Amino acid sequence: MNPLKSILFLLPLLFSANAFSQNTTDEQLAAQYYQNKEFDKAVVYYEKLYSKKNTELYYTYYLNCLLELKDYSKAEKMVKRAAKQNPDQLKYLVDLGYVYLASGDKDKAARQYQESIKQIKENQQVFDVAKALINLKEYDLAIDAYMKGRKMSKDTYPFNFEIASVYALKGDITSMVSELLDVLMVSDAYIDGVQNALQPNFNSESDQKKIEIIKSELLKAIQRHPDKDVYSRLLIWMFEQQREFDAAFTQAKALDKRMKEDGFRIMDLAQICVANEFYDVAVKCYEYVIAKGRDGNYYYGARTELLNVLYKKIIGKKDYTRSDLLSLEKQYLSTLDELGKYSGTAGIMKDLAHLQAFFLGKTEDAKQLLNETIELPGLSEIMQAECKLEKADIELMTGNVWEASLLYSQVEKAFKQDQIGQEAKFRNARLSYYIGDFQWAQSQLSVLKGATTKLIANDAMDLSLKISDNLAIDTNPVPLMMFARADLEEFRNQDSLAELTLDSIEKLFPGHSLTDDILYKRYEIKFKQYKYQEAANYLDNIIKNFNDDLLGDDAMFKLAELYENKLNDKEKAKQLYEDLLVKHPDSLFTVEARKRYRRLRGDNVN
Repeated sequence: MNPLKSILFLLPLLFSANAFSQNTTDEQLAAQYYQNKEFDKAVVYYEKLYSKKNTELYYTYYLNCLLELKDYSKAEKMVKRAAKQNPDQLKYLVDLGYVYLASGDKDKAARQYQESIKQIKENQQVFDVAKALINLKEYDLAIDAYMKGRKMSKDTYPFNFEIASVYALKGDITSMVSELLDVLMVSDAYIDGVQNALQPNFNSESDQKKIEIIKSELLKAIQRHPDKDVYSRLLIWMFEQQREFDAAFTQAKALDKRMKEDGFRIMDLAQICVANEFYDVAVKCYEYVIAKGRDGNYYYGARTELLNVLYKKIIGKKDYTRSDLLSLEKQYLSTLDELGKYSGTAGIMKDLAHLQAFFLGKTEDAKQLLNETIELPGLSEIMQAECKLEKADIELMTGNVWEASLLYSQVEKAFKQDQIGQEAKFRNARLSYYIGDFQWAQSQLSVLKGATTKLIANDAMDLSLKISDNLAIDTNPVPLMMFARADLEEFRNQDSLAELTLDSIEKLFPGHSLTDDILYKRYEIKFKQYKYQEAANYLDNIIKNFNDDLLGDDAMFKLAELYENKLNDKEKAKQLYEDLLVKHPDSLFTVEARKRYRRLRGDNVN
């Protein structure tokens, strides 16, 4: 190529690169001067940048510099020029009003603000003007802008949510709630939006006065519009957010009777109560639906779920007695007497067998009941497999290891590609671990590390690492065999025997690599016994002395859970979740820990 032509070809690129470099330098200097509040220097660069490239960013910084320097005349000219160049963007009219206000002419500013509202012709201008006024804390004028939008739209879009948000900024909670409730007169479909708008008022640090105002306005709306069930639904939702489940039940029951809903809303409320461990209210819900009679659509579901709640209520108590357990067994038996034993009640039969075997010591009754369940006509293959797994667990608990292994193998063979088959394979591998056949257990666990179900894959990985790590360091298998025996004793609910076995390991093999596993097993036993502070102490020991080992992140997450849900120390829980994110960024718990940390911090987490 001709050298001259090459130079001519490259010149535009060089000038372009130089211009880009110059522009970048100017922007950096402008930002630096602005940050240092050297506005007399920053204004020179922002004026230059704005003249070259008319962007909103440069406009804003340039205007702020002029106002800081009290150069109101130049600011007025600049804003008027921007308004003339962009006649549809009415925010510049608001900015002009702010220039007048900054210069001390309040009357002229007020007239200018009114002019910006007067010129609104379309919805986008409503949003732009209102947003500009809100930024200036001119809340009443912003409401006027939205009101004009409401009038223009002729009820096609009422702007209730936007107006409510401005009232919230003003601290006028009564007007905020009024706007949100009024939009429900337009359509019930807005209820999700109303709930989202009210949700921030129901966190743990909410102002009780706000909550009382919301409740009062809701009750007034219910009285004014008794035919609009949406307000009652919203009040029930509010009680749920406040965990006032008795009040929610009272409202839901009244709505159910008024609207003849057949109990579906009560069933939904019961599930929420169970999730929040308000078992007494859940029992009331299910008993209410049952009282409607066997012809109701939800009768059988309520009978079944009532048993599940009673089970959780009794087993979840720290001090349940054998009398409590026998009373629960009687409830199961009476339900089966009424509903009959058939494929539809197989779940109840399986749960009763679990209660009998693992809590009442009636293992033979439990096995007989499961055999009866497995033979029921029309029973699904999945339910049959679940019953076989339950029976296998009982056989393992009573020492019939080979019978248990046979049942696990049957389920695994029948459902090789399904989750329940993988669960059966894991339980069989765990059985081999319990009896000290570590090599066979490892061969099965290696396959399960790639299980499609994440929980099974993780459990397989954890057990595999426990075996390999403790055998790799110490060729003597005795400590691990003793620990496996303690695991089995804990599985059989023989907690005192398990603790004695753990004591023996520590005495016979002090400082063994199993020490952190022993601490974690002691935590699991104490947690099961509702001795939460003792459980926390064991986890804390792991964090202090074994934080870099395999159980470090497990201990930190479980301790955070304990403080959050059982020991009522939210700040401690928040700190532990944060520590886990920092110290164990690759942990399987990081996603859940981050979500819980943000929730405890007060963020709006979906």
